[in-house]
Amino acid sequence: MIGSDTAAGGPPRTLIVEDDVPLAMGIAENLRAEGYETDVLHDGRAAIERLAGESYDLVVLDVMLPGADGFEVCRSLRGRERVAPVMFLTARGDPDDRIRGLEAGGDDYLTKPFHLREFLLRVRAILRRWQWYRESTAREAPLVFGGNRVDFGQFRATSWDGVLHDLTEKEGMILKTLADAGGRVISREDLVERVWGEDVFPSTRTVDNFILRLRKRFERDPANPRHFHSVRGVGYRFDAEGFDAPGGAL
Repeated sequence: MIGSDTAAGGPPRTLIVEDDVPLAMGIAENLRAEGYETDVLHDGRAAIERLAGESYDLVVLDVMLPGADGFEVCRSLRGRERVAPVMFLTARGDPDDRIRGLEAGGDDYLTKPFHLREFLLRVRAILRRWQWYRESTAREAPLVFGGNRVDFGQFRATSWDGVLHDLTEKEGMILKTLADAGGRVISREDLVERVWGEDVFPSTRTVDNFILRLRKRFERDPANPRHFHSVRGVGYRFDAEGFDAPGGAL
């Protein structure tokens, strides 16, 4: 479930999880000045407990935390019915850490020190993408293809073999973007901009890994996909009818 007061017209709810107390309070003060309802925690384990019982529109999450690191907090969040976008804050600038954060389910990854204006712009961009997703799925019938059934609003799916799946927010957004294209090819760049935002720049490997996950969930033969096709050097195409693609999976 995507919880929040935003869907009902209230202010966006944000949770800051940062063990640098002055930084956390500074971020919170600026978010409140922008009109966001903001809570602050300084421990990863406390964040896991809070997120088990409350819903937020955005979680701003430090990687290095006492109790449980940011990746563990994010994985815990993604394993529950409650779904919220996550922005990682970290002193780490290693590209592998960035990829790890995105693949753990993060929506953005901002390296310290950062400019406050950039941070606020990214927050707005994340919330704008989620608003698009909510509005586009609010009254939409489930997507049915190849014996699979996907409820975008609940991030739930039943695959052709009867297995129930809780989708991550990225899996849901990618599938929604591809399905809305009506069989047209979506370039990697357009897919990244719609799902992650143009300033996040996940690697090609990250995008490909998400397509592989969708194939494993919903294709009867993932090595020879009938629904999730790669177009070499261009991007991806979704086929609800399930025709074979020339040359098989790429």
